[in-house]
Amino acid sequence: MNTKFDELLEFPCRFPFKVLGLADARLPDMVVEVLQQHAPGDYSPQIRPSSKGNYHAVTVHVTVHSKEHVELLYQELGKLDLVKYVL
Repeated sequence: MNTKFDELLEFPCRFPFKVLGLADARLPDMVVEVLQQHAPGDYSPQIRPSSKGNYHAVTVHVTVHSKEHVELLYQELGKLDLVKYVL
């Protein structure tokens, strides 16, 4: 990834990840499981259903320590089967 997170953020910092995926009760747990592997912490995901109910947006604030850490989390969250986008 060729991002500019290192120019825009001071590390460590809290960073919001928004994961858009299929409306499945397992999605928040899957997101937290990935986060626990790479950034252990106590997470309380916020879940918002889409207007038609087909998708859920899961937002989680994570303490990240470097540009590479942010990029790794984007990549790992994007690998989940239920996930369509990571913002």
